[in-house]
Amino acid sequence: MSASNKLLDGLKEIGIPEEQIADLADKMDKYIGEIILFNSAYNLVNTSDYDEIVTNHILDSLSAWKELVALANQIEQQQSIKFADIGSGGGLPGIPLAAAMPEFNWTLVERMDKRCAFLENCAAILGLKNVSVMKKEAEKVPPQSFDIATFRAFRPLDEKMTKTLLSLTKDGGFLAAYKAKEDSIRVEMNGIKHLVPQYKAIPLIVPGLTDKSDREKRDRNLILIKK
Repeated sequence: MSASNKLLDGLKEIGIPEEQIADLADKMDKYIGEIILFNSAYNLVNTSDYDEIVTNHILDSLSAWKELVALANQIEQQQSIKFADIGSGGGLPGIPLAAAMPEFNWTLVERMDKRCAFLENCAAILGLKNVSVMKKEAEKVPPQSFDIATFRAFRPLDEKMTKTLLSLTKDGGFLAAYKAKEDSIRVEMNGIKHLVPQYKAIPLIVPGLTDKSDREKRDRNLILIKK
């Protein structure tokens, strides 16, 4: 299996540097192969169709790449910045982002044994030396472990989960949540405004999924919360 034009074109549209695209596409092609191979047993994503995984999961995960790099550049001690993917599941968005951001360390936090084994296997196959796997529930992660904690298809930001996520983030660090519709985001964030009085919603463009000229096609946003 070789990387599809959909994947290559999507990486270009996201803005991945030209010199990184071939290697990143090759890694993502191998990663998709692993997802398809283990999906029925591990229930990693909601489809085993190659093109759907490219659009709905790989490009969707990478759509926040530029914003997360910019976020990291706001933090001092950049050489030692620690990213986390909380509730990583099958490694989304952590594995695509770690592959696209080899200059930063990534920890994939996942509570299920078999999924942790899958993540460790993928990191080895893809040669991602900047990735480690932490087998823990989010509530049991040591306080102030990470500079930037991101999550996708994870639990809603209710009071309990928000407190947990803020506790594992360093002072001056950020939470970066992949969320969908703006109306749903407002309702969710209003419920925790006593904990998070301010946040920033950045619209994301996912090649093949969202459209710059048609926001109704599908909303996709990155919610940034500074601790």
